[in-house]
Amino acid sequence: MTQKLLHDFIVDEHIKNSLKEDIGFGDITTDFLYDENDYLCAELNTRQDCIVCGIDIFKRVFHILSSDVEIKTFVSDGDFVKKGQKLAEIKGNARTILSGERTALNYMQRLSGIATETNKYQSAIMPYSASVTDTRKNTPGFRIFEKYAVMVGGARLHRFNLSDCVMIKDNHIKHAGSITNAVNKIKKNLSHAHKIEIECDTIEQVKEAVNAGCDIIMLDNMSISDMKKSVEYINNRAIVEASGNVKINTINEIASTGVDVISTSAIVASAPVIDLGLDIS
Repeated sequence: MTQKLLHDFIVDEHIKNSLKEDIGFGDITTDFLYDENDYLCAELNTRQDCIVCGIDIFKRVFHILSSDVEIKTFVSDGDFVKKGQKLAEIKGNARTILSGERTALNYMQRLSGIATETNKYQSAIMPYSASVTDTRKNTPGFRIFEKYAVMVGGARLHRFNLSDCVMIKDNHIKHAGSITNAVNKIKKNLSHAHKIEIECDTIEQVKEAVNAGCDIIMLDNMSISDMKKSVEYINNRAIVEASGNVKINTINEIASTGVDVISTSAIVASAPVIDLGLDIS
């Protein structure tokens, strides 16, 4: 079961803004072709295999436009579906359905694509126990939806924003003079509720990060050999995260090094849009 990230007030506000963007001052095509009382029935079908994500958002788009639209769903988020499968039936005012069609499909096609891609990466790790996680390389204004899709796809989440966790990178280390200086300075002001993560490029940095008392150590673009040495040295004294050059054909070997978490932007940034269609029946 996924965490409930998408609370109704967040979803509704986002959908309303999306509808404003798409409908503008009115759907001049639909409004001129269909009368006010015209009625239609349609089916939501998938044209390729995928992991479903966003079915409740799809429904909510039409219900925001009109409470009279009837939608019957046959799947839930997280379900694997095959090409040609019917996901939902929708009945109601033709103007409402056709004006909301694109916005509803945009949400679901994008989210299903991310969930599907994420599931491929997490499945590729087997038989190792590492967890895939996302990054902050998201579409502006769409992060919470993309992170929800990552969870539906079976992965875990990295920080939501800059205030969630300390992450010390190269530029921070250069400014502070060393990893130890950066950690000590941050600890003077940091809440007890926040963890410290450090990005390490070398085994020497890993050793310094362990001695400085970091909670999470990211092995950034390290070789497989250096990752194995780093995991052995850390020896459960910190959570070990691997990042950099993570692809579907490299993630299994990375997982074999014993790291706890593998972060990649590919599950969001490179995810395809799933081909879904609203077909009038």
